[in-house]
Amino acid sequence: MDSSGAWNFVSAPNLQPMKVNINVSKPGTAPGFIFVAPYTLFGVEMIGQTGALMMDQKGNPIWFQPLESRFVQNTDFRVQQYKGEAVLTMWQGTISGTQSADPNLPDGDAEPGAFYLIYNQHYQVIKTITARNGYTSDLHEFTITKRNTVLFTALKQVPADLTAYGGPLDGYYDNYSIQEVDLETGELLFLWDVLAHVNPADSYISASTASESNNIWDCFHVNSVKEGPDDTLLISMRNMWAIYNIDKRSGNILWQLGGKKSDFVLGADAAFSWQHDARHRGGNRISLFNDACCASPTAPPQCQAHGLIVQLDTQTMTANAVHTYFHDPALYVPSQGNVQQLPNGNEFVGWGQEPYVSEFLHGGNTKANPSLHLIYNMQFPNQNLSYRAFKNKWTGVPLDPPSVAVEHGAETASVYASWNGSTETAAWQVLAGAAPNALSIVVNNMPRIGFETEMEVNAEGPYFQVKALNTSGRIIGTSRIVLAEQDEE
Repeated sequence: MDSSGAWNFVSAPNLQPMKVNINVSKPGTAPGFIFVAPYTLFGVEMIGQTGALMMDQKGNPIWFQPLESRFVQNTDFRVQQYKGEAVLTMWQGTISGTQSADPNLPDGDAEPGAFYLIYNQHYQVIKTITARNGYTSDLHEFTITKRNTVLFTALKQVPADLTAYGGPLDGYYDNYSIQEVDLETGELLFLWDVLAHVNPADSYISASTASESNNIWDCFHVNSVKEGPDDTLLISMRNMWAIYNIDKRSGNILWQLGGKKSDFVLGADAAFSWQHDARHRGGNRISLFNDACCASPTAPPQCQAHGLIVQLDTQTMTANAVHTYFHDPALYVPSQGNVQQLPNGNEFVGWGQEPYVSEFLHGGNTKANPSLHLIYNMQFPNQNLSYRAFKNKWTGVPLDPPSVAVEHGAETASVYASWNGSTETAAWQVLAGAAPNALSIVVNNMPRIGFETEMEVNAEGPYFQVKALNTSGRIIGTSRIVLAEQDEE
């Protein structure tokens, strides 16, 4: 690690992922790796590189793919299923508000030119997808369906006279669509235009804020979409404080939860605002991340941010909280965040604009007792953040060979070995010799430690090579042969 709080690796000098702290680690966590996509806002020091980062529960990098500039970001980095195989998916582009103090679009919008990526287990890009019909690929959602199609959010600016709402005459709606594309044919199968179905007057963002972003009014701010039963879609709109259930066949809104025209009466603990990541949970339950905070200068915190599971009663049209997930200490989160249900029943929470990820036992906690059932808590450096965070199982088999570097002293050599993305490497073997064709084993079955394993070797070399071993001791990867220059003393 360097003084800035980022990792530096001798064998992989081009990788500088952020280093994290583990503040809480108790028994009972679900197996899997942690998936985040670190970046930060304009005017804030970025610790390490932006990109897609997979870590183990100790915070050690497993795979890191850095981007060329801090002004390019990934979001929604996670494991999904495509054609029955596990794949990695993510959005890539530039988020407005990260590249300038005076952005051309509302904060949190995707700049034109963004796209989605699907990687196989060898870290090869197998699909690149972009939004259709003049929309920009939006950073908030990209979900592969069981039909091998993708659902995603998309965005474009629509010219409009906003004076009726208190905005400019020559204004624009920041309009969203939900799109579904066939991954094999590229055909656009479905498009739901938000402006055609939702009244901008119901927004909690004043149209006068358009003057701050090229006369563009971010009235909706769609931030999640998820398929539900009976060909429905569950859609969250942050700036409407509402979640909508729509009939995919007709496009009609079946019901609205929250906002100015809620079809449900919300119990006191079920109320939410500026929310993200609405998901079906079965049994008429919905989970969401309740930001409850600060999406505009005139919007003070409604309450502490927290994960929330709500029970819907469609007979009485009431909604009540069944579980809440508060951070310890309290967090007030202006944007982003998610709640993921893990296979063992635990809940994994990404805290969005606050630099934390947490795991809770399913029973959750309360604002009065936030440490209850909080069994894992990771903290990023400085003000690094990740739009969402996930925990998933993953098997990575990189096609690139392991990396090796050698620092040769007078009598011993320090050999550094790493293999970016390999989840199966358990130990290392080191070979050395006087010629590339005369190498012999000098270290065998040295346990892998973290991303990069350093090994002291009593060998002059000057030629060195490392081989990666799996848990059975089988060789699964072989590095190139390097010539070590001996230090002169």
